[in-house]
Amino acid sequence: MNYQETVEYLFNSTPVFEHVGASAYKPGLQTTEALDEHFGHPHRKYKTIHVAGTNGKGSVSHTLAAILQSAGYRVGLYTSPHLVDFRERIRINGVCISEQYVIDFVEEERHFFEPLHPSFFELTTALAFKYFAEQQVDIAVIEVGLGGRLDCTNIISPILSIITNISFDHTQFLGNTLEEIAGEKAGIIKANVPAVVGEYTEQTRPVFERTAHEKRAPLYFAEEFDAQLQDVEYELTGSYQQKNKQTVICAAMLLGLKGEHIREGMANVCEYTGLMGRWQTMQERPTVVCDTGHNVAGWEYLSKMLARQDCKQLRIVFGMVDDKDIQEVMKMLPREAVYYFTKASTKRAIPETEVKRIGDRIGLQSRVFTTVEQAFRKAQEEAAAEDFIFVGGSSYIVADFLAAFG
Repeated sequence: MNYQETVEYLFNSTPVFEHVGASAYKPGLQTTEALDEHFGHPHRKYKTIHVAGTNGKGSVSHTLAAILQSAGYRVGLYTSPHLVDFRERIRINGVCISEQYVIDFVEEERHFFEPLHPSFFELTTALAFKYFAEQQVDIAVIEVGLGGRLDCTNIISPILSIITNISFDHTQFLGNTLEEIAGEKAGIIKANVPAVVGEYTEQTRPVFERTAHEKRAPLYFAEEFDAQLQDVEYELTGSYQQKNKQTVICAAMLLGLKGEHIREGMANVCEYTGLMGRWQTMQERPTVVCDTGHNVAGWEYLSKMLARQDCKQLRIVFGMVDDKDIQEVMKMLPREAVYYFTKASTKRAIPETEVKRIGDRIGLQSRVFTTVEQAFRKAQEEAAAEDFIFVGGSSYIVADFLAAFG
């Protein structure tokens, strides 16, 4: 198989959450442990940092990796989902895993893993851990896939655990209350390992404190941490990144990283790690920005940022997938914008006609398009130089956009 055939095999022969949703979710670590044993427990050969949370874990993971790189470490970075190419999920010092390594892994190991029927994420995690060991990274930043306690990344023994925040998302798996969701995320807290919490509420703080006490894990709340680097320049400019900034600085200082390296890493996140889709400006005149914010908590920030844009006309290319609270998100959309409703190229995409039906009900001016590319081309065609075009609503909308225009 060539690379494209190999990726198609991975997507088509294993249950992929991004494609089919709930049916791909496999709670429990039995399959992961079998894969881990087969490959000789590769994650034990380097240090790890574990990052969980509802929103912000991708930004925090990339930023921390950038800081570690600036300090001279060889840094593995495992995140999900990818936006354009599967290889984005697995990087070392910002460089994606090679196509040939992915091909060889599947061809050489499928006789072992096929009888296990792993999920896509279980298999990808095993691939990442093995690759990092063979490439002799010093440390790897590992982003949780979903939840924490039962996530297949939770076999690692990190030197630091980070939980960015807790809000309502994936409630069918993680629970219907903030306390239940926090309990699942807190499952990454390990015995005697320091843990950082980026944001908390009166419902979630006791959960973190109780778990940390039980595990005898030193617990730090980033909002209360005495960080001396608040003036540091952060390349990720969305207003919602201010919370992530505080979380990263707290984590970096606990790791003993120097201020000069923190400053360098935070100013060069995208260059050092290849991060895309976080309030990413694609062009000027008209301004085009895309962002992967995709749930209620994310849109509480995004809606305010859009409302602040000083432009002639706000134009929004928008779509969502079926496990998000589209009703609540769309209530936050700016009423004065012109909408180009569309759907991403995933089976989980909400049809553009359904999005329009909801939009019509709340008085949004809109048209529908069957692809993100068509929607954006029309927005660009109609835009004046002083207009502002936003593309988002789902990571998959941004992925299609970047694949076509990035």
